[in-house]
Amino acid sequence: MRVEILTKNENQEVQKGIISKLRDLINYKNLEPGDKLPSERMLSEKFEVSRSNVREAIQKLEFFGILKSRPQSGTFIANIGRVAMSGMLDDILRLEDPDFKSLVETRILLELKTVRLAALRRTEEDLEKMRQALDAYKQKVLNGQDAVEEDLLFHLAIANASKNSTMNTFMLIITPEIITNFEKYHVCDSNQSFLGIQEHEDIYQAIKNQDPKIAKEKMKVHFKILYQYCYNTKD
Repeated sequence: MRVEILTKNENQEVQKGIISKLRDLINYKNLEPGDKLPSERMLSEKFEVSRSNVREAIQKLEFFGILKSRPQSGTFIANIGRVAMSGMLDDILRLEDPDFKSLVETRILLELKTVRLAALRRTEEDLEKMRQALDAYKQKVLNGQDAVEEDLLFHLAIANASKNSTMNTFMLIITPEIITNFEKYHVCDSNQSFLGIQEHEDIYQAIKNQDPKIAKEKMKVHFKILYQYCYNTKD
């Protein structure tokens, strides 16, 4: 059995090829909105790609709402008109990997919303998770260790406390890429990490006090460096 090892770019091109072929099947009425999708094995053989590539393409289309999985029934094409479906698939095929600045900008926009909701909806359990992440961050910074992951865990705890599953999902999606690239782009220095201890504490207290206005203001202060990175620098 031949094992194919694809680079990230090659894998993305294979996925785009699969999505393009599925779009063609829908456009030429071989598949209709509401129809059940053929099995991964059948699609793998038809498109001459691996089943793992088919699975990843299907998962991507599920994320965008093009496909719907039903337990014990299979995967179905969403009941969207053919013209709209084709347009959505075209848009998906044109999507590019977001650059780091785009990820950070998205994170800022999301968190200014989630922190307000967290202040209004947080539970005692939510506060405990934030406290744990904040203390872990503080300990690493004071010990001179990298605390990027602990920083983001604190913010993920805030997103979870917002009780908005969509915003929480978006945060989970962009977090791994941010962790991977934070040090690469040297966004924050060690001094900023020390300042972050008090900034995190201020955000936590505002959420604890259920004050959405102050929570948002403190989050803006915390994101001052990221704002400058996104808006005051050139590519």
